[in-house]
Amino acid sequence: MPGNQLPLKRLSSALLVLISWIMNAQIIFKITKLPENKENSRIFLASSLNNWNPGDQQFEFTKINGFYTLTIPNPSQKIEYKITQGNWETAEDSPNRVLEVSNSSKTVELKIQNWAQPKEKKHTAASNVKILSENFKIPQLNTTRKIWIYLPPDYEISNKRYPVIYMHDGQNLFDEFTSFSGEWSVDETLNDIYKANGKSAIVIGIDNGGETRLAEYSPWNNDKYKTKGEGDLYTDFLAKTLKPYIDKTYRTQKQASKTLIMGSSMGGLISLYASVKYPAVFGKAGIFSPAFWFVSKDLKIYLNKNHNNLKNSKFYFVAGKNEDETMAPEIAAVYQALIKKSVPEKNIIVKIDEDGTHSESYWKRELKQALIWLLN
Repeated sequence: MPGNQLPLKRLSSALLVLISWIMNAQIIFKITKLPENKENSRIFLASSLNNWNPGDQQFEFTKINGFYTLTIPNPSQKIEYKITQGNWETAEDSPNRVLEVSNSSKTVELKIQNWAQPKEKKHTAASNVKILSENFKIPQLNTTRKIWIYLPPDYEISNKRYPVIYMHDGQNLFDEFTSFSGEWSVDETLNDIYKANGKSAIVIGIDNGGETRLAEYSPWNNDKYKTKGEGDLYTDFLAKTLKPYIDKTYRTQKQASKTLIMGSSMGGLISLYASVKYPAVFGKAGIFSPAFWFVSKDLKIYLNKNHNNLKNSKFYFVAGKNEDETMAPEIAAVYQALIKKSVPEKNIIVKIDEDGTHSESYWKRELKQALIWLLN
């Protein structure tokens, strides 16, 4: 027996070295070509690893010996990415790049042929969209935020009360001019629904806080992105400050079954959280391409431990197969957790599209169908 211990120790040591090497494997991105006159640009990697943030300083390239380089830990899954100059208006003019999974370190050489040319943006908000406040107070977060409001076409000529939809990322909902990468056309979509069947709703759009967006739309900390979760405070604002004000000021249907919350990506995450935390306030949730991966472990624990009555809640999930490959499995896990919490199967829609992408254009396309189901 003693004679067999040395080879076993050597094998164990070799295995440890191999595991360490795999765990510490790195990907080096090296840009070898840039379009003319852009050699002094700040360059960033936007990808499924960082919620497609085009100006994430943690993914900024460094110029070394005439080349832009960025080193990241070896990803555990395939990622989609694009190179940007800090915003989507001047990102590379090409389809998303794809990096396949690898167990070894490697250098990825990139050539940027053209940057997208900034397009002149125009105001596109319909006449029944107004700015409710440029500086609405959020006492829970000790800040203020711009709030938009969409009123149904017949609001001024009727005495009806209306359902209310609370939506995040207000900049992207109504107006091309303020949008990040195209608008959802919420106003045009609801105007079309009204023309077709007379149904409508009030929409309250809350602008995101820019650099505070990840924190405000996440209920939990994320150490990797050094984000302190402020989602509890943000949802408290929605439920305890904003909704009471809207119900007092406008002709609303106050009950949970007539109060919706909707958002995409991180906005999808916080919409799910708000509807589970406050089911007696937000009875329906539209959850588009949710960034559940950002707090996957904490979310699963929360859903398992939550004891709120969700029997009357409704959830509409939509995502595409061209998004992060964890998207569909994460939604499936949340679906099972909601079923275990006695949410009826008929109260949950999960729509996974073959051609769906993580983009405003995709969410705009899917909005009408989601609204018709949620407002029914």
